[in-house]
Amino acid sequence: MNKGQFRLRKRTQKDYTLAFKLQVVEEVESGQLSQDAAQRKYGIQGNTTILLWLRKYGRLDWSPKAKQMGKKSTPNRKIAELEKKIKRLEAEKVILNMAIDVADETLNTDIRKKYLSLLLSKQEQQQATLPEDTIQPDP
Repeated sequence: MNKGQFRLRKRTQKDYTLAFKLQVVEEVESGQLSQDAAQRKYGIQGNTTILLWLRKYGRLDWSPKAKQMGKKSTPNRKIAELEKKIKRLEAEKVILNMAIDVADETLNTDIRKKYLSLLLSKQEQQQATLPEDTIQPDP
């Protein structure tokens, strides 16, 4: 075999300007193009080049853990996740309130503090202790 028979295509690396990278990132994040479409449209060689730009310059979370979930985050899915979280937090609140009630009964104390009523009573006390000459009646 001659050396000339098999020619290896020499791979060249392209340097892209920051403005170009930001433009591609903006188009992908706004949904105008997918990563693959942007790669084809602009002739970008590397398969992960745009993903690296998105991670570096993008405003969205393009971390690997976001892709591992295997699900695209849609508004309905996000709402469902938040509703699930609310239910869990409400259940935790009920359990903690029950624990406080049990502790109140067992220890014969009042662990729950009525912060608002305490605050109001302190303000009333402060107003009562003010000298009367500082309060000016309207003429």
